[in-house]
Amino acid sequence: MDENDLFQHIEELVNEEKSLRSQSSSDGMSDQDRQRLRAVEERLDQCWDLLRQRRAKAEFGNDPDEAEARPVGEVESYRQ
Repeated sequence: MDENDLFQHIEELVNEEKSLRSQSSSDGMSDQDRQRLRAVEERLDQCWDLLRQRRAKAEFGNDPDEAEARPVGEVESYRQ
């Protein structure tokens, strides 16, 4: 997954998060939607970590914080 694909994936997740949050404000949130929102938020965190890691590696040759983000392809799907 290149950086453009990663940005597109992040945008899709952000849009899904906004949709879930807007539904919750009007009629409450089901347990299933809460779980889905948590999964989307975790996936977003992982994607941002991966992007930060790639940029640090490109700029410095390594990740200065030595954080190990899991590749997006190895993260379990948030869609169930």
